[in-house]
Amino acid sequence: MDSAESLSVLNRPYEMKEVSDACKKARKKLGFVPTMGALHQGHISLIEKAVERADVTVASIFVNPTQFGPGEDFDRYERDYEGDIKKLEHCGVDYLFYPDVSDIYPGGFETTVSVGNLGNCLCGPFRPGHFDGVATVVLKLFNVVRPDFAVFGRKDYQQLKIIQKMVRDFDMDIEIVEMPIIREPDGLAMSSRNAYLSAEQRIRAAAVNKALREVGEKFKSGCDDCRILLSEANRVLRMAQINDIDYIEIRDPETLELRHRVVEGDLVALAVRVGDTRLIDNTVL
Repeated sequence: MDSAESLSVLNRPYEMKEVSDACKKARKKLGFVPTMGALHQGHISLIEKAVERADVTVASIFVNPTQFGPGEDFDRYERDYEGDIKKLEHCGVDYLFYPDVSDIYPGGFETTVSVGNLGNCLCGPFRPGHFDGVATVVLKLFNVVRPDFAVFGRKDYQQLKIIQKMVRDFDMDIEIVEMPIIREPDGLAMSSRNAYLSAEQRIRAAAVNKALREVGEKFKSGCDDCRILLSEANRVLRMAQINDIDYIEIRDPETLELRHRVVEGDLVALAVRVGDTRLIDNTVL
């Protein structure tokens, strides 16, 4: 264990478990925010919520190789350890769990989580194995950190629902706290991958959220036909020359089943590519 001023950095799982054990014995509430680093204001909102609710707050930074598929951006995924440390200190985080890949996946590691139907739609077909990798690493982190609650954002909505279901299915005594999407002034959802966008691409990317807003406005005006609503979203994206669209869909917010007629509270989710950068976003009607 090394220390960065008030923030203690734990590299080994046994160190993290010692802290967790001490919290349990002292009856202190432990809050947890798992991240892959490159922290932005979206992450900060999750961390601030954890600090607000917890006696002891743990954040983790682990760029998880098992949730990246072949040809994805594992090697170029932004890493800013020193900058992240400063942000965590500023937020008042008590511990950073910062393991190596070999600490999470030691030699001989084979057991993984299969997430089932929730992972077969939306991003699932475009990123085979991604959600199994996410669920596996989150389960491992939960077992090491042993938090009373963990905070996740709604930007990765499908991931959020998968983790909530995993916690229910495995009878895990962990509260999942969900937080709203944090956006740039023009509406683009904050993401570490936004750094990949060129200046011209960044301007066009604002249409991603605009497309979702247009769906919401048309729904409020009385249209509940998915085909018409999604056609409007497509129009907005095409006008911004965003033509590489993985999906734009309206689904049940809990089961993620496709809708044909929309009701209030339904999820509109999309994934597009602007240049080489894949962007996801969603809204609830």
